[in-house]
Amino acid sequence: MGISNRTYTLRNCSFALDHDQILRSTNIVIDNGYIKYVGREVEGDELDCSEYVVIPGLVNAHTHSAMTVLRGVFDDGELHEWLARMWEEERKLTREIMALGSELAVIEMLSSGTTAFVDMYFNPDQVRDLATRYGIRAMAGPTLMREKSVDETIREMKGLEESELFRPIVNVHSLYATELKKLRELRDSLTQEYHLHIHLSETREEVFQIKKKYGMFPVELIHREGLVPHVHGVHLGWVTSWELNYLRGSIAITHCPTSNMKLATGGAFPMKEALDQGLNVTIGTDGAASNNSLNMFHEMKTAVLLQRHNYWSTGITATDVFKASTINGYKMLGIRGGGIKPGYVADLVLLNKDDLYPLVRERLLSHLVYNPPREVEKVIIQGKVVYQKNDFKERLKKLLEKLSFYL
Repeated sequence: MGISNRTYTLRNCSFALDHDQILRSTNIVIDNGYIKYVGREVEGDELDCSEYVVIPGLVNAHTHSAMTVLRGVFDDGELHEWLARMWEEERKLTREIMALGSELAVIEMLSSGTTAFVDMYFNPDQVRDLATRYGIRAMAGPTLMREKSVDETIREMKGLEESELFRPIVNVHSLYATELKKLRELRDSLTQEYHLHIHLSETREEVFQIKKKYGMFPVELIHREGLVPHVHGVHLGWVTSWELNYLRGSIAITHCPTSNMKLATGGAFPMKEALDQGLNVTIGTDGAASNNSLNMFHEMKTAVLLQRHNYWSTGITATDVFKASTINGYKMLGIRGGGIKPGYVADLVLLNKDDLYPLVRERLLSHLVYNPPREVEKVIIQGKVVYQKNDFKERLKKLLEKLSFYL
């Protein structure tokens, strides 16, 4: 894009919009990775933005990046049957295959406007390295399950170096796949602030198992154990509205509509009630084996449709899911981002205005959610252009050749 210094201007953007504003023919001045001005100001290099609509980067709040290699393996199993098959397939995965899978996922996410993602898998060090190489934001860490010790989990997490783009977290697969004593040991060992990323109340079977074993629902148990301030809970398709009160003060809760429907989990995430209670609602694609896409535009549309279908109500809107995928996602990351405002991190996505037709100001948000572009034109993260359309064609071809050899 012709940037020669750290300060530049996206000049005369056709439109720039975030969850609460739509600006026409505006300039965006970026300085040292942050938005400095939005309006008529110009500084540094000038880049013509007249053919683009600019939006904040999208945050994929829950995925399993390496599972791109398992896309299409078992499409017709309900969740617990599907999990058993996935765990069997995952035993065959080598470090080389996981690295390939995560790199394919990063390319797929960048090319569809994702600027940050939260990952739960067995290769967090590889995800960290990919974040650095591709310039994408990522949170990842070891995954605590029955066969893994708490000491090993903490040692792995502390061994992951934090950077401007990467933050180590603790992944806990679920309450049913981890003993409660391990969760308590983890809680007592990590005295400082930490991010606990966990599948929670995903199925009726999970709720039944936890209630039978501990005498309370999963969210109740999390609350009783004092974990809520650290929790980033995912799915919550079988959470009661009164349990949502316990999640006040949590880092985030994440809706993964496509995966839940594909795996026939039956429940419905209570998005309206969660928003009404002030919870930080985010959206994730889940992994490519259960979605089978990592495209956040598609996920926003599915989220609206599922909510409206299940509740016989239009209470959830395009604005709600766009906000969940942008500013709420950045709040979860602990970064001032997800908006196009001075002082916000310059994580931006540029879309071809001709893909959003008819190009009418009042219809733009509708287009983004209900009929989004197939591809994005450019992605900027921390002020750096990290992706331009067709950038990774050759790299993608090589990765797919390697993958076909392994499979």
